[in-house]
Order: sequence, then C-alpha cells, then structure tokens
Amino acid sequence: MSSAEIRITAEPIDTARCKFLVSEPVHEGGVRRFVSPEEANGSPLVEAIFAIPGADVSEVIVSGNLVTVVKRGAAPWQVVGKSVGGAIRAALAGARPAVAPKPAAPVAAGGVDDDTLYDRVAELFEAQVNPMVARHGGRVELIDVQDAVVMLRMAGGCQGCGMADVTLRQGIEAMLQQAVPEVKGIVDITDHTAGANPYFAAAKK
Repeated sequence: MSSAEIRITAEPIDTARCKFLVSEPVHEGGVRRFVSPEEANGSPLVEAIFAIPGADVSEVIVSGNLVTVVKRGAAPWQVVGKSVGGAIRAALAGARPAVAPKPAAPVAAGGVDDDTLYDRVAELFEAQVNPMVARHGGRVELIDVQDAVVMLRMAGGCQGCGMADVTLRQGIEAMLQQAVPEVKGIVDITDHTAGANPYFAAAKK
C-alpha cells in the first residue's frame, strides 16, 4: 500500500496531547506505551516521533490504528502534527514493523505497571463503560494512565452535560474500583465549556 493512501486525522486533546487516527493499523499487539527515546529503540515510528525537533515529546502510546503523542514543547500541534504524520507514513512504508512487539514487562514494585493498567482499563471501557454511556449518546475516551491515575475525556452527549460529573464519579469510578482496584483515581480532562472539539486534519497537503 502506498503511503499516499494512508489517511491520518489529528485530534488535539489539549496543548500537550494529541491523538492521531490512522486509516490502517499501526500496531496489532495490544497497547504499547513509551516514555523515553531509549524505550523507543527498535520501533522506527516511535523513534521518529521522539526525534521531532521542538516538540520535546515525553510519551507515545500506540494501540491498533491510534497513536497518542504527549509533548512538553511549545510548538503548536498544527506544526508538530505534520511531523508526526510524516513519521507514521514513513514507518508504515518501511520494511520493519513500525512498532516492536512488547517485551515481557517487569512488574513494578506496586505489583502492576501503568501499561498493564492501561490495557485493563481500555478493555473495561470498551466492554462496559461505553455501552452504558452510549445510551445517552455519549462516549468516554481513555487518554492515558499515569502513576495509576486514569485520564479520560467525555465526548458526544457527555460533553458539557451537567450530569457528566455524577456519571463519572458514581458510574465509571465504581466500575473501575471493582474491575481494576489498583487504579488510584480519575482525572476528567474534558473541556465541558466548549461542547465541541476542534478538529484539524494534519494529513492535508
């Protein structure tokens, strides 16, 4: 498949985070989370994203056809997004897998690392949480897990909804405590005042 046929949609979450939806799978083997260039060794896609000048990338999460990039740099996503799009296209066109298979993870001192929690929370969201909120025309997106704290965003009918906090606290938190008791808390990073998300397509040339 030629790289010209690959469609990439950039969806900024905030100034530090952006999700890139790719029209074909980037990584089939579950979720991979990288928090340093050293961890990215052997994964051409992630190496290239960490190397983007001016972005100061601090984290990359790859799952299926989704790439989430977290940056510390001040460069806007309109600029950084073009480089991320280029990195995705180049990696998918290369001979090597864009993302290396996940190594056997050493278990953290607490017993469960953030990567494992991310996998388990993502499964819970897909199996239970989203079917529940979909009845109200909403969707809950798992953004990240950091130090056992789940970062999520409400979308669709949940965004800007006065009941969103109640839904979050009573419904989702209770489910998480039951299914993934290692989770320490939830952070909702939805911009409830906006009620709509800014979209821009980074792939357009």
